[in-house]
Amino acid sequence: MTMTNKNTWMLPEGIDELLPDGAMKIEHIRRDLLDLFKGWGYQYVIPPMVEYLDALLTGTGSDLALQTFKLTDQISGETLGLRADMTPQVARMASKHLHKKAPVRLCYLGSVLQARGSKIEKSRSPIQVGAEIYGSQHVKSDVEIVRLMLETLAYAGVQDVHLDLGHVGIFRGLAKKANLSAEQESELFDVLQRKATDEVKELLASYALDKAWQTVFFKLLSLNGDIDVLDEAKSDLSLGGDDVLEAIDQLQQLAKMLKKIYPALPLYFDLAELRHYQYQTGIVFAAFVPGFGSEVARGGRYDNFVGHGSDSLAATGFSADLKVMSRLSQLNDHQEEDIIWAPDDADVKLHELIRELRVSGEIVVQALPDDLEAPKHTRKLVNVSGQWQLSD
Repeated sequence: MTMTNKNTWMLPEGIDELLPDGAMKIEHIRRDLLDLFKGWGYQYVIPPMVEYLDALLTGTGSDLALQTFKLTDQISGETLGLRADMTPQVARMASKHLHKKAPVRLCYLGSVLQARGSKIEKSRSPIQVGAEIYGSQHVKSDVEIVRLMLETLAYAGVQDVHLDLGHVGIFRGLAKKANLSAEQESELFDVLQRKATDEVKELLASYALDKAWQTVFFKLLSLNGDIDVLDEAKSDLSLGGDDVLEAIDQLQQLAKMLKKIYPALPLYFDLAELRHYQYQTGIVFAAFVPGFGSEVARGGRYDNFVGHGSDSLAATGFSADLKVMSRLSQLNDHQEEDIIWAPDDADVKLHELIRELRVSGEIVVQALPDDLEAPKHTRKLVNVSGQWQLSD
């Protein structure tokens, strides 16, 4: 059937395709990143594209449920979900299949499909890449993950990175100490994320809190800046008690170790930034570059993920979109390929030589009878006195 309606060729909103140059650039980055992860001791896993919805969303927040495409399994009649984020899948795999005393390091890379997509990119089909450490609660595991994220961006050619850091335990500790209800905590979280100063004031005034607690929560909006803001936070948020002070200590330890390794790395702290608050439990971080209105990579700790059985699984990790990294990459987009052109000839010796050249890594394009022109090439195979040779 001939398709005459041009709309049949249109892609759904937020779904894109990659032509050869863009596809090969992403493929080169993909190969480099998998080699990078391997060098750090991270094992590669491939989660399924589709799972039973309940299993797919186990341990995640409502945001992921809204992002997940749902469909009915024609065999079982159960509701399935197309993966919108591979992180929970990898955590489930680590808990169910990989039981080790030592921390488990896993990495993953593949396409996901999102019902809504990001506000900045408007893409609903990212190529997600990430790495996770399971079984360690030490701050040094958070340091390792941040370092690997920075190396990932460097390998992908993303430059001028600065790091934004926070800790969801600070707000969670304050909410618990102030005896906020679950509904109040959710309301306050929402307005803090929108940096809505007037709304924060109004909301705090509506709660049965004394002035000291109102001041503490409002202070979160201004606790952002360089590392000095952490000392300020210890004073301003001391009403939160030991849990809050310990969270601030963890950020200071992380910052100290990162600064020793990356003395030129710009660090920014925002104690009211609570990415993925529903399931994150500790340090959270994101990488930004100038001129791009959203993070290029993000991650954090999520120790309360329910693993195999009823045990919680300590975990920290990061993820990024390979398409975004490719778009921001400073790597050379158009590297000239050394192509060998071979004539349309049935000579067995020619075909043997072509095969040997391809096995050795050369690109050999053999002419077809109806070629209108030879492909752009740097060398060609010619027959000289019955012997096939390379010629410029």
